[in-house]
Amino acid sequence: MTNPNRIHLGVALDGAGSHPAAWREPSARPDELFTAEYWVSLVQLAEQGLLDFATIEDSLALQSSELLRGDTRLDEVRGRLDALLIASRVAPVTQHIGLIPTVTTTHTEPFHVSKAVATLDYTSQGRAGWQARVSPGAEHAHFGRRDAPLVGELFAEANDVVEVVRRLWDSWEDDAEIRDESTDRFLDAAKVHRIEFEGKWFSVRGPSITPRPPQGQPVVAALGHAEIPYEFAAASADLLFVTPSDVGSAVRILSEVRAAEAKVQRERELSVFVDLAVFLDGPGETGAARLARLDAKGRRLGQPPAVFAGSAAELVEHFETLSALGYDGFRLHPGVLTDDLPRIVADVVPLLQQRGLFRERYEESTLRGLLGLPTTVPNRYAAV
Repeated sequence: MTNPNRIHLGVALDGAGSHPAAWREPSARPDELFTAEYWVSLVQLAEQGLLDFATIEDSLALQSSELLRGDTRLDEVRGRLDALLIASRVAPVTQHIGLIPTVTTTHTEPFHVSKAVATLDYTSQGRAGWQARVSPGAEHAHFGRRDAPLVGELFAEANDVVEVVRRLWDSWEDDAEIRDESTDRFLDAAKVHRIEFEGKWFSVRGPSITPRPPQGQPVVAALGHAEIPYEFAAASADLLFVTPSDVGSAVRILSEVRAAEAKVQRERELSVFVDLAVFLDGPGETGAARLARLDAKGRRLGQPPAVFAGSAAELVEHFETLSALGYDGFRLHPGVLTDDLPRIVADVVPLLQQRGLFRERYEESTLRGLLGLPTTVPNRYAAV
């Protein structure tokens, strides 16, 4: 039986790490950031640590310290590969860990997202997720098809995008492919459905051209900092990443998330994870000293997420404190991927296992199973 107190753990992969100066560390591999091998090695290491998932960050603008416009800094990593394509490359060379790439809802057609994430679910054999992200500010200049919407409108559109994607995932019933040579029928046409979605931003007939994914509904994740994104997640997502700065804000945020769930009349509670940037103690240098040294090289690491700098034992105690409040898990942003991810695997995970708070092996074959979500998802179009 699964331990109800078990902590879920994921890792956020972005460039050389969450700190702007991470690429300048001796262990970093800045000349490999745009190679498949770099990303494969990171996800395989996370899988060795039995982590639930790896998220892969993405956007449609260059990285910037400015939320709504680009900056002109030349001393930080700029440029990235496509997150969903990275996940597709990693999927065949991993076996258990969930893969959650970021894909924007603002400039990407939901039909394309549905097909691509469904394909990732097939290539990973049921380990796909999708972090749905809105695109404010500078990204609109790369498309030129409309003015930048207000934040509320961005999230209203995102709700429609996720709804269309989910309907398209259901547009094929699980047994629509009959492959019956005797009757010359590969497909049962009665089990492939148009979705006929009509909304403010989209008019999508369907069906999808990709059969229903192995999970039925791959995991949809969202990042939230305030009321509007909390309501988006409550209406559309399975998994929410939040950014408390301390215990007091952690209590408040969880209360706000539950209020958002009630407002949209959500039946099952969201799985809520705390985002945390981590700088772990290592041989000859504490995490706090590393953080101070990196800050001195250029721009200091901003918030959110909150920053933890210390020992693996102190981090585990922090996990236990926040888990007791009702949080389901943690998404760790390694300060320097090539230093902190190995320490998460070698130092943090064994401590959690010793306390009975983390798995000893992968026990589920799908991402939904790993996260404790229902593994059988009814198809909205299937006849009862």
